[in-house]
Amino acid sequence: MLYQSLNYQKTDKVMIVSIMGPVDSQVKIARLSDELTELSDRIIRDDEIWVIVLTGAGEKSFSMETDSLGPNLEGDGELGTKTWSLAEPLGKLDLPIMAAINGDAIGQGLELVLACDIRIASETSHFGLAHIRTGHIPWDGGTQRLSRLVGKSNALEMILTGEIIDAQEAYRIGLINRVVSPRELLAWAQDTAQKIASRGPIALKYAKEAIYKGMDLTLEQGLRLEADLYLLLHTTRDRAEGIQAFRKKRVPEFEGK
Repeated sequence: MLYQSLNYQKTDKVMIVSIMGPVDSQVKIARLSDELTELSDRIIRDDEIWVIVLTGAGEKSFSMETDSLGPNLEGDGELGTKTWSLAEPLGKLDLPIMAAINGDAIGQGLELVLACDIRIASETSHFGLAHIRTGHIPWDGGTQRLSRLVGKSNALEMILTGEIIDAQEAYRIGLINRVVSPRELLAWAQDTAQKIASRGPIALKYAKEAIYKGMDLTLEQGLRLEADLYLLLHTTRDRAEGIQAFRKKRVPEFEGK
């Protein structure tokens, strides 16, 4: 498939996906949704991709205040209205996803960023879910993922006021993991992604699963899930390789098996 909204490259088990912004219309949202869905399906089938870095080709790539433009219609009339999710294609992936935010993440663009596991941003970035200003609410995961990430109080303030916050405030409330200069952003993201990709890919997936699923369980159930996944790792070749590498004081060569 020839992508119009995305560009990507693979290097040493890391795929860098760039959104070719700006995404400033419902037509572009629909196209980006379709392409993210197709690319995610391709990633699932590719055993050589262990980590994803999502970024933008410009400072407006994650700025998507498209709710004010009206719905995108597929077919005729009200019954033909379809919502185009950007977060869902990434949310279904079990491998680590890092967002390198080189501009503003607004509206559905922020909801897309929230579907990632680690978020770093440039010092000049801004963040907001301003749907309430036009009589809407976040619908692509914003009300659910934001509250789980920054807590109920901070999520309510952001969503009910529709205010835009800067990178330092986003860092303070835990919306992003790190703030760096614009020039350092992509290099920092790539270095961190390579560091993560040097770990065992099965262990990475199990750790992600334990954290996300455990948040919706009781502590006792979460501990049981963690123990089960830990025991499953004992059946993998990667675990044996990790032990041998540690004993021989060499870098492990994980295979994802």
